[in-house]
Amino acid sequence: MGTRRKPAQPGRTRMALLTTAAAGSALLGSAGGAQAEPTADLATVKAQVDDLNEQAEASTEKYNKFKEDQQRLQKDAAQLQDQVAAAQEKMTGLRERLSAVAADQYRSGNVDPTVALMLSADPSKYLQRASAQDIAASSQSDLLHLLQEQQRRLDQRRAEATTVLAQLDQADRALSAEKKQVQSRLSEATRLLNTLSAADRAKVNGQDPRSSRASARETYTGPATGRAAAAVQFAYAQLGKPYEWGATGPGTFDCSGLTGGAWRAAGVSLPRVSQDQWNAGQHVSKANLQPGDLVFFYSDLHHVGIYIGGGKMIHAPRTGKNIEITPIEYMPYMGAVRP
Repeated sequence: MGTRRKPAQPGRTRMALLTTAAAGSALLGSAGGAQAEPTADLATVKAQVDDLNEQAEASTEKYNKFKEDQQRLQKDAAQLQDQVAAAQEKMTGLRERLSAVAADQYRSGNVDPTVALMLSADPSKYLQRASAQDIAASSQSDLLHLLQEQQRRLDQRRAEATTVLAQLDQADRALSAEKKQVQSRLSEATRLLNTLSAADRAKVNGQDPRSSRASARETYTGPATGRAAAAVQFAYAQLGKPYEWGATGPGTFDCSGLTGGAWRAAGVSLPRVSQDQWNAGQHVSKANLQPGDLVFFYSDLHHVGIYIGGGKMIHAPRTGKNIEITPIEYMPYMGAVRP
């Protein structure tokens, strides 16, 4: 058998070139990796996501306000429509009584002209002309005055119902527009997050599963008593539950939904939105904060939490995060209210 020839070994020059190329490739690979997930870009994405979520939360509080207005107007409209129906029914009854009077007069051949006029197809014309006919002297004056007053009330209720229904339509449109704003901003935040790795998404969201589980097991053992203690204990019981915009519990909450639920559990009814909760009690200084106080953030007061002592609060942060304990210095602090 012939002797096999060994593969030729590269010369020194070729080895040097290969080494240089390999080093260059490694550097390019490293640079490529840095471009995919650089620290600066991650910080930029985090800033953009935080800004979008902050805008979405501000829109959420507007949405909550429009929702509250819509529900109030729906109730008002239903009441007014019931009143219109009742007034119309009463009007019909009075006209039937007047018709009976007219029938009696007709049979006797002596129909009072004011009665005939009141039974015309357009009672409003009667109301315009009645003063010229001296109806006070008529034997039917009491009944005619009742009918006149009932017509006035009916017209007033109809006008009020028309106004409220127009306001309700406006509230419906505002609610729909604000809902689209929230969804648009959250969709953009989600799109940005999806450009990151799972690990970086967790960093941007500030998620630490171990911390969430630990927080959810915490209970309040502080000095608060009475209603404040009940509110704080409720807040502790919600730790670890997800934030959901527009939600008031029991499984999910937004920021004002959580604070409202906490104080509702203590027997105190708070307004639905954070800006209105700002006016729902006594304002207290930062130095005099006590557990249970509502703490507010951002210049437009669109975020609120429950103070628990030690410079910390429980709050529902934003979409993608759970109810948590965090320092009140975490966001731009504006003030506090004691319900």
